[in-house]
Amino acid sequence: MRSHIVAGVAAVFLCLSGQALSKVTAPEAQRLGDDLTPVGAERSANASGSIPEWTGGLAQPPANWRKGQVEMDPFPEDKALFVITADNLELYRDKLSDAHIAMLEKYGPDFFMPVYQTRRTAAFPEHVYDKYRENAVTAELLDNGNGVRNTIMTSPFPIPANGLEVIWNHILRYRGEEIAFRSASATPQVDGSFNPVVNDYSYFFAYSQKGAELSEIDNKIFYLKTDTVSPSSLAGTITLVHETLDQVRSPRLAWRYDSGSRRLRRSPNLAYETDLPNSSSLRSVDQKDMYNGAPNQYDWELRGKRELFVPYNAYKLHGPTVRPTDVIRPGYINQALTRYELHRVWVVEARRRTGIGHIYDRRVFYVDEDSWQILASEEYDAKGNLWRVSEAHNISYYSEPVFWTTMEMTYDLKASRYYVDGLDDGFPAYDFEPGFRGSEFTASAARRAARR
Repeated sequence: MRSHIVAGVAAVFLCLSGQALSKVTAPEAQRLGDDLTPVGAERSANASGSIPEWTGGLAQPPANWRKGQVEMDPFPEDKALFVITADNLELYRDKLSDAHIAMLEKYGPDFFMPVYQTRRTAAFPEHVYDKYRENAVTAELLDNGNGVRNTIMTSPFPIPANGLEVIWNHILRYRGEEIAFRSASATPQVDGSFNPVVNDYSYFFAYSQKGAELSEIDNKIFYLKTDTVSPSSLAGTITLVHETLDQVRSPRLAWRYDSGSRRLRRSPNLAYETDLPNSSSLRSVDQKDMYNGAPNQYDWELRGKRELFVPYNAYKLHGPTVRPTDVIRPGYINQALTRYELHRVWVVEARRRTGIGHIYDRRVFYVDEDSWQILASEEYDAKGNLWRVSEAHNISYYSEPVFWTTMEMTYDLKASRYYVDGLDDGFPAYDFEPGFRGSEFTASAARRAARR
């Protein structure tokens, strides 16, 4: 990593083989809502003012938006301040990740990064902020670091002491209590041709339910069911996932219903480096949502904070009139629809543990200080070469104040291809109140749904 890591945070990897790490003190937690935001970000602007003070985020939707509509761009008059290309990247190198430098260098002047005014839009409901304050003084890592205790609803460690706590903040960040939506993924060929796969997604976040207690949720973070709508060769496929909190003690449970065999089968290998279904081997399972699952295959180091140009406020990609053909281009997505802003991010480096057989030897994650969302990452091969670059383009949703992805992609620098998820083809707005019950996410319920 470069030497210009911002000072002021612990950057020493802490051994997690002994007792659980101590939680922050009550006086430290009082900083939340004071010089720190309720989620633990620096409230103040940076020295130049190019990153503004956080003043509450986009907690209220635009006046002309109505519930049930797809989110509109709250900043339609914003124009790019400047555009970064391979020709001028030296002017901005200190504010660019290795991931974006690699993309600029590989694709030359055709790949560009339009940089806009920084708008700190991340916002969450007030009861979620209350839980951040409670978690700060109670949450602890388990002895092996593969789980947490004394925490609920949202990120456990708003004032993190090490890289593993930051990753748990991402894994357990608040994304609502439940959500239903339809989206498409694709793996374009080198020439840009593609065949999308359309899925219906149903999430029930057991960990984030109001009134939930950690002892009552059966070690579950969330339940997820996906129903494949198209193409016809895959239509009717159902995947059911029970995402567990401590996946070493109780591994992720997954089932898959294949319409061809008409059987619901356990999928014990749906984790870690396994190819993500329908990704043409361009993305691993643990890259879904930028990173998921048990962290036990890596040693995690907190490298500090940096000010970087990162994907943010991606309302152009999310817009109701945007179609897959508007987004997909050979090699990378249509960069004219992207928006990059200068934000402070936590930098976490993961190094594969000795004896572990993962395709990625080293990974670097850039985590938004305002939301704990991973915004970009780098994946390195066993020879130390940068192999893949991943991005998460995010928005603040309106019907439920949540900062979450609208589109993710992983670029394979060797294959000159990419995987993209979150494509919209006139689909309805995300529904944060579908009225799910936990009982709808059992294996027997999935089996009944498949037979209908």
